[in-house]
Amino acid sequence: MYNVAKDVRREIQVAVAAAIVSSELAADAGGYDAHEVPVEITRDKSHGDFATTVAMALAKRLGRPPRRIAEAMAPALQAACGNTRYIERIEVAGPGFINFHLSRAWLEDTIRAIHSAGSAYGTSNAGDGMRVQVEFVSANPTGPMNVVNARAAAVGAALANILKAAGYDASTEYYINDAGNQVAVLGESVELRYRQLQGESVEFPERCYQGAYISDIAREAHAEHVEMLKTMEPDERSRFFREFALARMLGSQKRSLSRFGVDFDVWFSERKLVEGGAHQEMLRNLRKRGMVYEKDGAVWLRATDFGDDKDRVLVKSDGEFTYLAGDIAYHKNKLDRGFDLIIDIWGPDHHGHVVPTRAGIQALGYPGKCLEVLLLQFLSILSGGERVKMSKRAGEFVTMDDLLDEVGRDAARYFMLMRNIESHLDFDLELAKRESQENPVYYVQYAHARICSIFRQAEENGIRVAGAGEADLSRLAEEIELDIVRKLAAYPDEIATSAAERAPNRLAKYALDLAGLFHSFYNSCRVISDDAGLTSARLALSRAVGIVLRSCLDILGISAPERM
Repeated sequence: MYNVAKDVRREIQVAVAAAIVSSELAADAGGYDAHEVPVEITRDKSHGDFATTVAMALAKRLGRPPRRIAEAMAPALQAACGNTRYIERIEVAGPGFINFHLSRAWLEDTIRAIHSAGSAYGTSNAGDGMRVQVEFVSANPTGPMNVVNARAAAVGAALANILKAAGYDASTEYYINDAGNQVAVLGESVELRYRQLQGESVEFPERCYQGAYISDIAREAHAEHVEMLKTMEPDERSRFFREFALARMLGSQKRSLSRFGVDFDVWFSERKLVEGGAHQEMLRNLRKRGMVYEKDGAVWLRATDFGDDKDRVLVKSDGEFTYLAGDIAYHKNKLDRGFDLIIDIWGPDHHGHVVPTRAGIQALGYPGKCLEVLLLQFLSILSGGERVKMSKRAGEFVTMDDLLDEVGRDAARYFMLMRNIESHLDFDLELAKRESQENPVYYVQYAHARICSIFRQAEENGIRVAGAGEADLSRLAEEIELDIVRKLAAYPDEIATSAAERAPNRLAKYALDLAGLFHSFYNSCRVISDDAGLTSARLALSRAVGIVLRSCLDILGISAPERM
């Protein structure tokens, strides 16, 4: 796929490498591969369009100040740039930055490339097909999806889409925690509510789940199975309620996630992992490698061999496997399925589990770098300026469905994505519902709808919309127009960087910034006018913005409405 930004970066890298070889630095610098040259899009357009810090990278090797290195390269670099299509001039700035100012040809070719590539514009093969598994949400099946789960769902789904756009072979997975004691407590909670519905006077322990959803499941069991339940022995009835409640909760969670626009490639059962003997197999492998020992009747992992601050128990003195043992067995299963990289999205309360889990993987012989854990911070729901308290066991929490009913999927997903995952998020319900430019998702979607309206107007006026190849793009001379094209040219970099940094919030901000530029352009420049040539050029620009906005929103899992 033709990618102007990538083409420019390669031109700069080749020119810089050639300048090093042909300058006075050649003898000391030695060979310098063009791919090693760092090239970034500048944040301040007064500093050019691209910049390199190669002089800083060479300073230690050459024993010279970066500024002097950059100045020594400048004559040869200026000569090398004369042979490129896009580089117009260079300048040395600050402590040794080399800034590149690009020609109009680059801006015009960017619009043409977007029209040609369509929704594929911005995609790349940066990931080189690496098999990546992204596991997220994986909530206990003991209650409805809540807003904390919603943030994990939005981030995980968007990250997977970003990785795919950047050339990774990404798969999504949900780990069903259906083997632990919490499922037994869930079944007990529903059974007790059922017995209360039958008129029995039974105590409801504090350890049980208190939410109204427990009574709802109990009523469903009564409506569907009351006669069968009358004939069951106590143990059989307990097993029934455990399985019935688990199935209902999983079904509810899947429906909520699907409504949120999140569907997993794989739903993986912990119970099947346990029943398949994965824990025993993992322990046998560790024993063969000499990575465990026995002490005080327990089996310990030599976690300190891999950077942990203490060794960890895998099998307790009563013979039960620990939570860590289960996690190591599960991650071994993932790696045995052929994934090159595992990305887990966990809550901040799991931070102490990262190093032990990675140690377990390394003890099995896998590289530690194959596991990457992102710690997603919690969020607060603000209603009327007040924080809404949440407690799952007490049943006092905002569910994912509550949030969707209140603000809709698009606003919910955008707000979940607009902050760095390491930052706490305050979700303002009133702002998310507001139909004004103060609401970021409304502002972005309105830009796309406004573009669609422009093309409807053009059609109504009988204006033929020329392709970017036909339009005279040199007519785009206003600074706001050129700023928009520069922003469009940065889109491939934004996707690649968002993938590398695991930062969906970058694309959320990019969409907001691009929408802001377009609104400014619309308010200051008439798109459709009596000047046919200028109209054609501005329509071409508007179409390019529409393509990129739709692509960006699609990756984030947000709709791009044509009317608002």
